[in-house]
Amino acid sequence: MTITVFDYGAGNLHSLVKVLEGTGRPVRLETDLVQAIDTSLLVLPGVGAFSAAADRMAGARVHARDALRAGLPCLGICLGMQLLFDASDEGPGAGLGILAGRVTRMDATRVPQIGWNTLDDVTDPLFARAALRTAYYANSFACRPDHPATVVAWSTHESDRFPAAVRTGNTLGVQFHPEKSSAPGVEFIRRFIDDILPD
Repeated sequence: MTITVFDYGAGNLHSLVKVLEGTGRPVRLETDLVQAIDTSLLVLPGVGAFSAAADRMAGARVHARDALRAGLPCLGICLGMQLLFDASDEGPGAGLGILAGRVTRMDATRVPQIGWNTLDDVTDPLFARAALRTAYYANSFACRPDHPATVVAWSTHESDRFPAAVRTGNTLGVQFHPEKSSAPGVEFIRRFIDDILPD
C-alpha cells in the first residue's frame, strides 16, 4: 500500500510527506510520472507553477490520465487539484483532463489568497468526519469546472466563489492545503487514505 508523491521539482514537500508518513504506510517521492503511477495512491502536491508541472507530466500525461480514469486513487492538493483540469490561464501546458474545465486567476483585489478560509456547501461526508470547517489556502488561481456537480465543497474569497474541493471516482482534489490546516486537515488526509486504501 505505497503512497507516491509526484515531485515536480519545485519546492519543499517535507510537511506533506511527514503527514502522509503518519498514516503508517510507505511514502516515496518520484520525479518520473510513469514510475509515480505504479503505486497504490498518487499524490499531486501543491507546490510549483502550472506550466512547469505540466511540462514534467507531458511525456506520461495520457498514461496518468488513463490510470486515474481506471481507478487509481489520487489526491491533488492546490496546484495538484488544478492539474486535474484541462488547462490554466497561469501559463501554457495541458493538465490531466480528469475533470473538464479551466483554471483562471481569482477575481479579487487581494491575490494571492493566503490564510484561513471557511468551507461551505460541503456535500462530501469526509469533511464532517474530519471536523474540517476551515482550511489554509495559498493560491492565486482557482478551478472552474464545466460540471459543477463534481464540486463537493466551496469557499469564497472577496466576491469570488470557487471550488474548495472536487471529487470524481477515486480522485479527490482540494484547493486548500490540508497538511497545513491544523489537526482537522491532518485528520482529513488520514481518513481519505483509510477510506481509499483499507487495511
